[in-house]
Amino acid sequence: MNRRNLVLALLILSAAPITAFGQQGVKVWRVGVLTPRSRPATLDVDYYGAFPRAMRELGYLESKNLIIEWRFAEGKMERLPDLAAELVRLRVDAIVTGGVPATKAAQNATKTIPIVIGTAADPVKNGIVKSLGRPGGNVTGTANFAQDLSPKHLEMLLSLVPNLTHVAFLVNPANPSTLLILETARSAAKSVSVEVLPVKARDPKEIEEAFSTMSQKKVKGLIVAVDPLFIQQGRQIAELAAKRKLPTICSQREYTKEGGLVSYGQNLAEGYRRAATYVDKIFKGANPGDLPIEQPTRLDLVINRRAATALGLKLPQSLLILADEVIE
Repeated sequence: MNRRNLVLALLILSAAPITAFGQQGVKVWRVGVLTPRSRPATLDVDYYGAFPRAMRELGYLESKNLIIEWRFAEGKMERLPDLAAELVRLRVDAIVTGGVPATKAAQNATKTIPIVIGTAADPVKNGIVKSLGRPGGNVTGTANFAQDLSPKHLEMLLSLVPNLTHVAFLVNPANPSTLLILETARSAAKSVSVEVLPVKARDPKEIEEAFSTMSQKKVKGLIVAVDPLFIQQGRQIAELAAKRKLPTICSQREYTKEGGLVSYGQNLAEGYRRAATYVDKIFKGANPGDLPIEQPTRLDLVINRRAATALGLKLPQSLLILADEVIE
C-alpha cells in the first residue's frame, strides 16, 4: 500500500461510527452504575448482579453491545460527586443509581443524561422528583419506602421482646434519607410508649462504637435504617448484635443471610432487575421524566431461627406464619 492509499484508509477508519468490538454497525450502549457501596467480591451473588443479568435477558451483552461503567464510592459518600462527574465525562447513555445520595450526586452532575434509580428511599420526600406518576426531568426508576416500614419493624421487635421500653435506631448521618426513617420510627414508638435512642455511624469503626453506646444505654432492641453502608456491613452488624445479645431488625434479607435475626423489606435485586427494563425503554426512545417511578409490589420477611436460638428468643408463631423464608 502506497502512502496516499494508507492516509485515505486511515481517514475512512477515523470517520467510521463506533462499533461493538469490531462488529460494524452495532451500537454500543454505555451505562454507568453509581453507588456508595464498596465493590463486591463477585456480582454473581450480590444484588447488583441482577442488573447485568436482566440486561442480558433484554439483549444487551457486555461482549457485544453493552459497556457497564461501575463506580463504587467504597462507603465514602463524599466521593459520589466526583464519581458522578466522571461518568458524565465518559458520556454514558444512562446512569443507574443506588440510594438517595448517589441519585442526588448524579442529578447535580447532569440534567440531560437519563438517571434510573435502582433503589432509593421515597424520591418525592427526598426532593429527587416532583411526583411518582410523572417524575419529570431526567430521573425515573424504582423506589423503596423504608420510612413506612419503621412501624412494622417496631411491631415485630415488640413481638420478640414484649417488655421493650427502649429501642436503638442505627442511622447514617451522611445519608439524609435515614433521618426521615428515624422520624417515622419516633412517631410510631411514641404511640406505644417506647423510647427511641438514635445511634449514628458513618463507617465500620463507628458501627463498632455505636454498639458500645447501645450497651452502655442498656437498650434491649435495635432497628437498622436502610443504608448502603449498613447493607454492606451486614455481617459486622449481625456479629455485634449476637455478641451483645441484642435483638435486631433490618430491612434487607442480606442481613439475615449474614446471621442477623429478622429482615423485612424490599428485595433489592428486584429493584435492579426492574432498573434494566427502564434503561431498555429509554434506549428505545422513552423520556425518563414520563416513566412513572415504581414502588415495590412485594416485601419479604426473613427470619433466622439460629440467631433467635443464640439470643434465647422464642419466635412467635404469628411471625413464623408470615415469614417468606426461615433460615434454620
